[in-house]
Amino acid sequence: MTQAVPPAVLAAIKDAVGPQGWTDDPEAMAPHLTDQRGAYTGRAALLVRPGSTAEVAAVVRICAEAGVPVVPQGGNTGLVGGATPSERGDAILIALSRMNRVRAIDPVNYTMTVEAGCILQQVQEAAAAADRLFPLSLGAEGSCQIGGNLSTNAGGIAVLRYGNARELVLGLEVVLPDGRVWDGLRGLRKDNTGYDLKQLFIGAEGTLGIITAAVLKLFPRPRERTTAFAGLEALPAALTLLDRCRTASGDAVTSFELIPRFGLDLALRYVADVTDPLAEPHPWYLLIELSATVPESGIPAALERTLAAALEDGLIQDATIAGSVDQARRLWRIREAIVEAQRLAGGGIKHDVSVPVSRIPDFIERASHAVTEALPGVRPVPFGHLGDGNIHFNLCPPEKMDRDAFFARRPEMNRLVHDIVAELGGSISAEHGLGQLKREEITRYKSAVELDLMRRIKAALDPRGIMNPGKVVPPAGN
Repeated sequence: MTQAVPPAVLAAIKDAVGPQGWTDDPEAMAPHLTDQRGAYTGRAALLVRPGSTAEVAAVVRICAEAGVPVVPQGGNTGLVGGATPSERGDAILIALSRMNRVRAIDPVNYTMTVEAGCILQQVQEAAAAADRLFPLSLGAEGSCQIGGNLSTNAGGIAVLRYGNARELVLGLEVVLPDGRVWDGLRGLRKDNTGYDLKQLFIGAEGTLGIITAAVLKLFPRPRERTTAFAGLEALPAALTLLDRCRTASGDAVTSFELIPRFGLDLALRYVADVTDPLAEPHPWYLLIELSATVPESGIPAALERTLAAALEDGLIQDATIAGSVDQARRLWRIREAIVEAQRLAGGGIKHDVSVPVSRIPDFIERASHAVTEALPGVRPVPFGHLGDGNIHFNLCPPEKMDRDAFFARRPEMNRLVHDIVAELGGSISAEHGLGQLKREEITRYKSAVELDLMRRIKAALDPRGIMNPGKVVPPAGN
């Protein structure tokens, strides 16, 4: 049952945000109380939609004084339950969607200042209108919010070239757990005056404060792109080809995505607008994109020469280069459809992991062997961002296996995969974060010193433990 928040606290919050800034209507609140995957459902005493940083600060200050938990939420597209309140129902859920202004764009400084509720696609479009690029790009960009992207240190398809969210931020505005506001909205690339405070909040998933605005890095807009799809027999060849593409293009590789044949077969079976771009099947495929900021850059010819040499050397067995924007879109549709196809096929056990790029073939071979030995017939789907070391090692159930029986094996499969990741010097969460899903799991893989530092930081900034409780930081003794 919902635990009561004192009526005086609710009244003060409602007064702080005005009639447009809150709701307790169950129907309006329901979409905010379940995560995207449907794995977590919680309750909240009130859904608050503040319209300004001052209103966020006022709400947090009221909650801090009363000891009421606060759960910040962006577009609710996360995959680890990081924005879902607990079942206790004693929290105030703060959704940032009304704070969606682009405050400023400085094309000379290559920066833009945006509020946390801006949809990522809106940020991309605003940058493009100023003839600049904001390169963060991921599948949920039409609905995820930039505040959530920064709070989870989002990755996506262009990390190889531009880095993840952490590397795309120059300054932040943050409401702290006591309701104070830290104004760190500085567009400086050099500021050597002590601790880099913004990095505390990026990737913290709202456990240390609420990001309300950010100064983002912009880049020159690409004037030329070239996209290719290559088939190969062995994974080690992919690493050689990655090196050749980076060298031949002057490090202009934007994306270098790995696709297994089984993943392509799933997409062909379940998604209507997917076609097989090569004449013969191959065990593995690479989706490669290069981009340049000047027209007639020579990158199409460089990629063509690189692929021709790779064919001659036996690194790849076939390849096609997109001859138009539409053809490039169709190649990218294959990559996107793998995620959709797994959902349509009934879902699977998912692992968002990273290892050093040089260890990817070893990881995939060892992890595939481990899970198939433990569960004969299980079908691994290792795909994703090979160029930056982030592999989505997902598992489809054996044919005709009961779905509930398969998902009951999740802890076992997780342990097998994550142990191998750790042995190879990797991370059990490359871009999705910890949230609720991996909060306890991380205690097996982080050192006692790391866990102690995380707890000390949390206790220092949020001594009452009201900020997104139950996420990211495991309690002492775990």
